[in-house]
Amino acid sequence: MAKVVSLNKFRKQKAKDARVKQAETNRRLHGRTKAERAHDALQKKKLETAADHARLEPASNTDDEPEG
Repeated sequence: MAKVVSLNKFRKQKAKDARVKQAETNRRLHGRTKAERAHDALQKKKLETAADHARLEPASNTDDEPEG
């Protein structure tokens, strides 16, 4: 004979497992301290500033451009 399984318990356990998995994902994405977020923001700002200073601007010499 096969063992009788309560489908309601199975459904509830499956939903609980899904909630636990989602909670773990949320902790990884959003579970950082304020100091960690501030540090990352500072690093991002420094990187953008460095990239802006290294950018080459096109020459604004209008004598070489053909008139048309």
